[in-house]
Amino acid sequence: MNPFDNALQQLTKAAAIIKLSPEILKKLSVPDKIITANLAIKKDDNTLEIYEGYRVQYNNARGPYKGGIRFHPQVDIAEVKALAFWMSIKTAVVDIPMGGAKGGVVIDTKTLSANELEKISRAWVGAFKDLIGPDKDIPAPDVYTNPQTMAWMADEYSKLVGEKQLGVVTGKPLDMGGSKGRGPATAKGGMFVLSDLVAKRSWNPKNMSVAIQGLGNVGGGMAKFLFDGGYKVVAVADSKNVIYKEGGLNINEILTRKENKQSLSGLPDTKEISLEEFFALPVDVLVPAALENQITADNAPSIKAKVILEMGNGPTTPEADEILFAKGVEVIPDVLANAGGVTVSYFEWLQNKADQYWSEEEVSTKLKDKMIDAWQKVFDIAKEKRIDYRTAAFVLAIERIAEAMKE
Repeated sequence: MNPFDNALQQLTKAAAIIKLSPEILKKLSVPDKIITANLAIKKDDNTLEIYEGYRVQYNNARGPYKGGIRFHPQVDIAEVKALAFWMSIKTAVVDIPMGGAKGGVVIDTKTLSANELEKISRAWVGAFKDLIGPDKDIPAPDVYTNPQTMAWMADEYSKLVGEKQLGVVTGKPLDMGGSKGRGPATAKGGMFVLSDLVAKRSWNPKNMSVAIQGLGNVGGGMAKFLFDGGYKVVAVADSKNVIYKEGGLNINEILTRKENKQSLSGLPDTKEISLEEFFALPVDVLVPAALENQITADNAPSIKAKVILEMGNGPTTPEADEILFAKGVEVIPDVLANAGGVTVSYFEWLQNKADQYWSEEEVSTKLKDKMIDAWQKVFDIAKEKRIDYRTAAFVLAIERIAEAMKE
């Protein structure tokens, strides 16, 4: 399943509802630029290795390009194009004045030393330095990149341009111009939206069960927020294990094991299940926080969750969307649910430009305002037009992007 084909299906569906002009639809169907580079580094054993790197700049009608960089062995151009497109939609949904981009390197970080990771991070900046900049294109962390990666990239860019330019990337460490509240921002933003839906439906979190796929920064953060909020997390899945406990898992214990790089296998009173069984669990909330194409036409019919909160990018295919909508499953789409990260990245960019540091409370308050405002607009559009939340989010975003393109 090509994720970019999925993205174009989502675009076409929303465009038909708002009768988008054919010219703008055609322009939004392709990225502005696709740039590839071969990144050569000397490894610790002094051998030369070459890795393929990408940057896709999709649309900047509403402001500078914005989007993360992922280091992953399965990165390919179709994935990066889709992620760049979704970022263009995401920034428009939460109404921040930025566009969309995405970057990647085809690499397995688990096989590299810290020194080699630093070299590849600096090599990426060296290859793409003329395309990025605080007012042109602002990268951020994504899968298998983190604040340390951003610190290396900001430092390398500053060296190459001959002046300190920390605002070239976001998601940096605090002592290098990072924002308070950036680490948990994606999960916190998703939690704000879920909590509002739960309140709208008059449900009690303490009576609700959850299954979470993915225990990285976003999935792990989401698990912690849900556990602390009284939800019963009955199943979690990482890249190696899927575990289930009907009475609820101790998320603090699980996250400690993850931090210590221990397997989830063999935890007392837990049952190991397949991913197929995981998606079919009788839970109230399902949280896919892993990679693309996890919920498909094959497993969507067996899903019993009332709500799917998409904390990963592109987890649900268009065919699965149709099945879930017909079943009455409320899917809070990725372009809204996980937009907390890019929102606080935007706050970080603003702070860098103004040489300011906001308190964590201020960041959290501003994040909540942005997320709830976007969610309420999406909720209202979905209700008015009798469409799913994803299509409603795309309608909201495309109207904003189209307006900027016309101007």
